[in-house]
This record gives sequence, structure tokens and C-alpha cells, in this order.
Amino acid sequence: MTIPSRTVFFISDGTGITAETFGNAVLAQFEMKPRHVRLPFTDTVDKAHQAVRQINHTAEIEGARPIVFTTLANMDVLEVIETGCKGMLLDMFGTFVRPLEIELAVKSNHRIGRFSDVSKSKEYNDRIAAIDFSLQHDDGQSNRDLEGADVILVGVSRSGKTPTSLYLAMQHGLKAANYPLIPEDFDRRQLPPALIPHRKKIFGLTIQPERLSEIRNERRPNSRYASIENCRHEVAEAEAMMRRAGIRWLSTTTKSIEEIATTILQELRPERLIY
Repeated sequence: MTIPSRTVFFISDGTGITAETFGNAVLAQFEMKPRHVRLPFTDTVDKAHQAVRQINHTAEIEGARPIVFTTLANMDVLEVIETGCKGMLLDMFGTFVRPLEIELAVKSNHRIGRFSDVSKSKEYNDRIAAIDFSLQHDDGQSNRDLEGADVILVGVSRSGKTPTSLYLAMQHGLKAANYPLIPEDFDRRQLPPALIPHRKKIFGLTIQPERLSEIRNERRPNSRYASIENCRHEVAEAEAMMRRAGIRWLSTTTKSIEEIATTILQELRPERLIY
């Protein structure tokens, strides 16, 4: 049964990424399409009062309590939301951080956002370096410094290599290169020569030909590149090559970027991983 739509607020004294990511994961369990309202950088009492007025106005207009996810480290700001808000409040810090403080017998630092003091963070700088590496090595643009890659993705054009590479870089700080498998590779019946010394880092992506044809037709409609016959040929050749090379691979047809990335991490288990 479809649940009537609600307005959902994500309130944070930082970027709000944590609140929204967690909130969306929870809401995905329900058949509903909520209206999202993001209120990042709610870091003063005055901004908290403004947020309360917006939430309460929404409650009056819609005749239903808005759902409010918060990640507020500032206790004064949180108190304004808790006492004045007419929404259903789900405070992530109150739910998880405070019980952990009791269990660990240590006070949390109540830091605002995970990006605080980024200029002093090695992890942040490593993540930026990984993104830069992945952009430079997107779609086989460069063969330089492949020994520095954590992951090398291969597959036919439009099988999901670029978004997966960038996700691995942005979310996990991994230097991910990606290379398209092209007709010349199929004629040689082997991987691109530059990749052969790095076989242990290679992971293959494939896709159902019918879905590949749909994706390619959005870019180059009615072309041989997008034809179902060509897509079937390329996918069959790519999968055969991966089998011959002993490369681990998966189909991206029905999988999200998050699922693809998680499988790659489980299979390759790169040493350098940022959480």
C-alpha cells in the first residue's frame, strides 16, 4: 500500500550529507515519495528558530507532521528544534552518539560535520588526490602511473566504468583507472598491453546487450555503435576476454553504483581504503 506523501526535513549544522544519506536509507524501506527540504549550516539559534517556523508552517499547510532528520552537534541549536518543532524528530546524534558516550565512558567531540579542518586532514587530501587520479585515467586517457592505481576497471563503452571509478575515489579514496575494451582489443584477443602487468588490480564490468543498446541510443541514436547486433558482439567478446584473462567481473545491468563498488571492494580488497 502506498503511504501518503510527506515532507521530510534534513537539518544539520554542517553540510547535511550524513543526515540525508541516513534518512534516505531509512525512507527507502517505505513506498513513498517524500518532498525533501534541506537545511544545511543551521549553526545558530536564530537559524534554528527559522527552521522551526518553516517546519511548523509545513505541518499546518499539509495537515500532517513533517519528518525531521537532524545531525546537530550544537546543543543550543538542537534544543530549539526539540522544543519548538511540530514534526516527527529523528535525532541521529541523540540516537547513536549519546548511548556510545555512555558505553565508552568518553565524551564525543561534538564536531560539526565530517569535513571540519579539512586542510589538516590527510584523509581529505588523499581523497582529492584519488579523484584527480581517476579523472586523469578516465576512459583510457593515460597509461602513466598505473602502478599507483588501486583498481583498474575494464569493460565495453557505457557499461558503468566512469561513475564507478569516481564513486570509489570520492567515497573511499581509491585511485581508480578505467579502460574501455574496443574492437582492436577483440581482434588481438587480449587486454590492452598497458594493463597486462597490473592484472591483479583489474576488475571487469559487463552489461546485458539490450540495456547497453538503450543507453548508447540515448547518446548516439540509430548508430551502429548503439545497434543491438553490435552491442551483443562487443559484450560477448568482452566477456570471453575476461574469462581468458582470469579477471573477476560482474554485470552492472540491475545494480546500483553502490552495489557495484561494494562488490569490487570485497573482491579486490585494496590495501588503502578511506572511510
